[in-house]
Amino acid sequence: MNDPTTEKKASLGDFEVLWDDEAGLTVVWSEQTRWELPADFLEARHTDTQVRESRGFFKFNEKHHRVWSQVKVSALSRQGDRIVLEGCFNERGHPAWSATFELLEKRQLGFRFSCQAPRVNRLVLKWRMAPDEKVFGMGCQYTHLNLNGRRVPVLSQEPGIGRGLQPLTWFLETCFGAGGGPTQSSAPSAHFVTSHCRSLCLENKEMSVFDFQSKHELQITLHGNEMRGRIFGAANPLDLLEATTQYLGRMTPLPQWLHRGAVIGMQGGRTLVEERLKRLNHHRAAVSAFWLQDWVGSRKTGAGHQLWWNWEVDEVRYPDWRGFIEELAAKSVRVMTYINPFLVDVKKKPHRENHFAQAQEKGRLVKRADGSDYAILNTSFAAGLLDLTNEECRTWVKSILKKQMLEVGVSGWMADFGEALPFDAVLADGTPAADYHNRYPEEWARLNREAIEESGKQGEAVFFTRSGFTQAPRFSTLFWLGDQLTTWTAEDGIKSAVTGLLSSGFSGFTLNHSDVGGYAATTVPHVPLSVPGISFSRSRELLWRWIELNAFTAVFRTHEGNQPNRNFQIFDDEATLAHFARFSRVYAALAEYRERLCQEAAEKGWPLVRHPWLHDPDNAQLLKEEHQFLLGADLLAAPVLNPAQTVKSVLLPQGSWVHLWSNRKYEAAESGLRLQVEAPLGAPPVFWRVESLALRRFSNALSEAGDL
Repeated sequence: MNDPTTEKKASLGDFEVLWDDEAGLTVVWSEQTRWELPADFLEARHTDTQVRESRGFFKFNEKHHRVWSQVKVSALSRQGDRIVLEGCFNERGHPAWSATFELLEKRQLGFRFSCQAPRVNRLVLKWRMAPDEKVFGMGCQYTHLNLNGRRVPVLSQEPGIGRGLQPLTWFLETCFGAGGGPTQSSAPSAHFVTSHCRSLCLENKEMSVFDFQSKHELQITLHGNEMRGRIFGAANPLDLLEATTQYLGRMTPLPQWLHRGAVIGMQGGRTLVEERLKRLNHHRAAVSAFWLQDWVGSRKTGAGHQLWWNWEVDEVRYPDWRGFIEELAAKSVRVMTYINPFLVDVKKKPHRENHFAQAQEKGRLVKRADGSDYAILNTSFAAGLLDLTNEECRTWVKSILKKQMLEVGVSGWMADFGEALPFDAVLADGTPAADYHNRYPEEWARLNREAIEESGKQGEAVFFTRSGFTQAPRFSTLFWLGDQLTTWTAEDGIKSAVTGLLSSGFSGFTLNHSDVGGYAATTVPHVPLSVPGISFSRSRELLWRWIELNAFTAVFRTHEGNQPNRNFQIFDDEATLAHFARFSRVYAALAEYRERLCQEAAEKGWPLVRHPWLHDPDNAQLLKEEHQFLLGADLLAAPVLNPAQTVKSVLLPQGSWVHLWSNRKYEAAESGLRLQVEAPLGAPPVFWRVESLALRRFSNALSEAGDL
């Protein structure tokens, strides 16, 4: 330091901040190094950015005009309850920067790096990493669990279709800009955990980019001039999750009724629902609800069939809506529906209320700079987006949720989208859209939650979201992983569903699930044409294996997909329906165990589906396992994720385990036990710990029901 009297270290609680001119900045917690920044730890930039939005995808064109990178430290001092580091970027003392550290909780140290020079609109922070340090989290990451070598844009947007699977990704990117990439996410988080039990989280809502491409250094680029965040101290991964979710938010337990069985996603109207319930009952399926996304009516679009985004029931499809809901309730079956923050004009469709026209009249849609409503392209049509900074709009939307759903007995819904706010939109409260973009999905979840709470339905009604951001777990009642491709692939298929569950669990998304069978078919809608490498649709075997996977997750919900007639469905043959019914009973038999895990998630922030390393951090071999998982601490599932596969390699963590289907016992030493497990259709590798009484009761119940 320039001043020889300046302190080189200062303490706050169990944290200590140290500066060395050569080594850089170090933060220690309980004598463990939690943060190491090199001597050139900070950069400031002046950057011009052009952003283009299309169908929820965002493309950036950046030009760097000036970079300030020569860090000079002038002082490190304790000022009251804060530690302050001050300096500049050159010998002349300009531009100046500051770093402030504040103890927020015993295991949380807040930080703030700021450079308020007029032209500075980017900050780059560097973090020294160990060569063997693996990185997990960053919200819902679908393609890669370990993010080493990746560049992760922390921007809520459409993840894409294909996401690197070729030639599909090239085709969709070239024709529609919709191919996506391996680190795009509708629910990212500016938060990660490393294999060295270190964790950082940004508090900023502005876009950031986490660059893990170097083996030795992480670079975080913030689209702003003040970076705010937290670093966490904990002795083991589970304690680290408990510490981080104090800020990220902890999700409340799922309603008990949701644990009773499957949620049947279907479309087609009241008569078809009644017919299919009879078939499900014939096969003794455990059914908790029907999810009727077409309650508002359906229409043909360029993507297949899509809904009319006007949030009132279509009484042609669902006559006597309230009576129908009551009729199903008498059979212990709930009704769930669908909503999103878009509205379309329904003047060409029979309706009672045109919500788009009402929102337009009252100025409740986001606007362009010229004052016109912003028409956002979806597939082959455009829609208006609700302005959630407008308090009158929020109150009005909540009144629609209450009147159209909660007051007539609807028990839950998909709260879709939330990631498409254009950067050049104009918002009612004057907040720049670029700053509000990542906040939008959090506020969308908050609005849905408030509607439930204001109706007195908390703990009884549930909604599930796919878009989100860092603190979305604080507001959403349930997540789902969005629109997986109907394939076996790691980029965007069934494997990506497992990756998404594990990665999001590291970032507090404790209650998450995927569509049984995936969603996105890429055959040409309405045309009997199949193109090799481009046309994908759900096969029978893929559906069977996805059924087996999701029975051991938080929620067991089917989806017909974007092209129901191209995707194989659970009702397409009796053997498939019987297979589905059996695993719905498996899911229902786990209710007691899952309910306990939901309470654990609410109290500690531990995910239901979790990586085995969280419980056994000293076993380096477990870190290499990306497609097996624990449900809680005591049930291990290694789903079959390849076609025609009947044997699967499984690594059992340390302990005593029982194979669910054969009741055979295994003892795994400290390093684990590698097994080659027979895995025919209907018997995916699943093991439970001998000491778990809840899972012993689960196994006995399946045996008594003839389901083992």
